[in-house]
Amino acid sequence: MPGDLILVLDEGTTSTRAMIFTAAGLQLAVAQRELIQHYPAPGHVEHDPAEIWDKTLGVAQDAVRQAGGAERIAAIGITNQRETVVAWDKAGGQPLSRALVWQDRRTAAQCGQLRAAGHEDAVREKTGLLLDPYFSATKMRWLIDNEPQVAAAAAKGTLAFGTIESWLLYNLTGGAHLSDASNASRTLLLPLEGASWDAGLCDLFGVPSRALPEVCDNAGPIASTSPDLFGRAIPICGLAGDQQSATIGQACLNPGDCKATYGTGAFVLSNMGSTVPRSANRLLGTVLRQLGGQRHYALEGSVFVAGSLIQWLRDTLGIISSADETARLAASIPDSGGVTIVPALSGLGAPHWRPEARGAIAGLSFNSGKAQIARAALEAMSHQTHDLARAFEADDAGWTSLRIDGGMSANDWMAQDLADILRLPVERPDYVETTALGAAVLAALGVGLYPDLESAARSMRGPARIFEPMMEDGDRRERLTRWQAAIASV
Repeated sequence: MPGDLILVLDEGTTSTRAMIFTAAGLQLAVAQRELIQHYPAPGHVEHDPAEIWDKTLGVAQDAVRQAGGAERIAAIGITNQRETVVAWDKAGGQPLSRALVWQDRRTAAQCGQLRAAGHEDAVREKTGLLLDPYFSATKMRWLIDNEPQVAAAAAKGTLAFGTIESWLLYNLTGGAHLSDASNASRTLLLPLEGASWDAGLCDLFGVPSRALPEVCDNAGPIASTSPDLFGRAIPICGLAGDQQSATIGQACLNPGDCKATYGTGAFVLSNMGSTVPRSANRLLGTVLRQLGGQRHYALEGSVFVAGSLIQWLRDTLGIISSADETARLAASIPDSGGVTIVPALSGLGAPHWRPEARGAIAGLSFNSGKAQIARAALEAMSHQTHDLARAFEADDAGWTSLRIDGGMSANDWMAQDLADILRLPVERPDYVETTALGAAVLAALGVGLYPDLESAARSMRGPARIFEPMMEDGDRRERLTRWQAAIASV
């Protein structure tokens, strides 16, 4: 009989991880490998799909060995960077090009043409999304138009498109072509209230519907792995895009529950229940989960640059030697000395949606050094989150508290600064990798270890720490005034 452990494949933007969880939500093992980022031109961000699969299989097999063998694994859950597009040939399973990553901005002109032609309102009404290069559909069309192998497969009818979980499923199962509803809702091709792909949207973006996967639930008996990969077939019982998975891992299961994940980017999701979200303030409507064919939705604000700003300070500028150093530097000075960073290194996301914007460091003086710049980088996380908070409030979805997670949230200085700038309690679980935990929750539910999502999430989420606001109102106003001036200048 299979055991009761869950194998989670956590497919991020900069690395791939495999993690083993118990049915109580405790992490027993982890294996991780970095992914190579390719930047062939300004605004272009690519991954190698073959590398993603090879490294994912490698870490999965490592984690299974650490767990004591495949017989101990009850089910697999997968969570992934969303919107990234892979094209492969159904006949041989080989990728036809590099993957276009969610950060890629090369289709900005195409999105602008569609907006100019008056299509955005209709697209937003159907999908909850905006016409922005962030989403998958224009990436798919770009690949057809610019990659000869993709165009040839489309002409032959053997082209397969998918987001990362779909690509992994295809390889894990030996040919299943599926995408869960949370990931599918990020493509611009799935109506929020539609069971599958919309023919009109496929025509608008020029994406052949026969190249798209079947849309499935987020939990249940979705598929099984090929027996040769792990020594036996393991059921795949949980799938979710990373931000929806983190929302579930944070047990944001009721309308009004809200979480923010600080990873490569920063993403705030507020549970809207069965109400289809309609934003008047350029927030996004998205599928939070689909179970038994029934959908729950979320209102989302997406910030493109968060942890990647810290990585840039470390790897490109050499200002810090490690991400952990930022908290010490920030605490070593009373303020940023007037330095403000607008981290628009790949444009501005919600609520601004300005793909042409570029990053800026304002307020520099001879007194500005590593500490001021590191502190301003962390402050930018709070400023961007505050912009989102105002947009949610304008959409009658104001926050009463905020649950945070992701690698950056482990920074105590940043967690306190968020509470101060938002003037809200900020709750951080002791285990901040809730993206992976959410996939474990879904897989545990899908394989039958729990009777319902509520009992799975509440049993598997651990204790949390709460940060209360402490900043003086005058200091807060000065910070926000400087931020608004800086963001208006980019």
